[in-house]
Amino acid sequence: MEHVAEEGELKAAGAELLPEGKYGLRIHGWEIESRKFPILSSLNRELWEQKLQTNHLPEMVFGESSLILKHLKSGTKIHFNAFDALVGWKQEALPPVEVPAAAKWKFRSKPFQQVILDYDYTFTTPYCGSATVEINSEHGRGAISDEASCKLRWEDCEEQIDVAALASKEPILFYDEVIFYEDELADSGVSLLTVKVRVMPSCWFLLLRFWLRVDGVLMRLRDTRMHCIFGESRKPIILRENCWREATFQALSSKGYPSDSAAYIDPSAINQRLPVILHKTQKL
Repeated sequence: MEHVAEEGELKAAGAELLPEGKYGLRIHGWEIESRKFPILSSLNRELWEQKLQTNHLPEMVFGESSLILKHLKSGTKIHFNAFDALVGWKQEALPPVEVPAAAKWKFRSKPFQQVILDYDYTFTTPYCGSATVEINSEHGRGAISDEASCKLRWEDCEEQIDVAALASKEPILFYDEVIFYEDELADSGVSLLTVKVRVMPSCWFLLLRFWLRVDGVLMRLRDTRMHCIFGESRKPIILRENCWREATFQALSSKGYPSDSAAYIDPSAINQRLPVILHKTQKL
């Protein structure tokens, strides 16, 4: 659910809305914008398949949707989009998860055809955002990726995102959620990639979440949280926390948890039941 604070509240926090035609705000040197568009057309799906060298894409790909956070002084730009996420899926190339027996027929292109899945039909991705630094065009240079510039490098750190501070009563100036892709796995679960962002007077915070539930088989949750406290420095400090959780239905059932998929609709409600398989915090 979208939310933008009233003009008076924005002004009191030193924020202003982006120009007409853009959805977002400027605050303390940051420009934060969300863009939401319909799913890819058939033609664009074909183009994406060619670029990604695959015949498979999620049922619904919101290819033009994005979230962009740009720090104007430093040129630091954090952005999120479906294409880069699917590049990550293609590169990770996980082995296919077992298909629920009741759903196997839905993967057939012809009746009685044997189902052989040679790709990760869950579209699991290690993607945790795209980071670039942009140099002013007046200097004759364009965008430089984080791989090409030592100015923009994520480093492991001991610092943690202050969750308690985020739970304070500070007013929310801007909130939005952007869906990048979704697939119902032949009516046998869900594969969903979304990002949620909220901006307060003192900071911004976002959660990029990949959520997978293959009914009766597996659940997988990959969360990326980012947090930036506003300051006067030319280069902002951004903390990034990656937490991956995963469990089979069988493992959860053996611990006394329900085995019914209906008990696992909301990942936020059940994430603590899933054991952590990866956790790291980095700083930009």
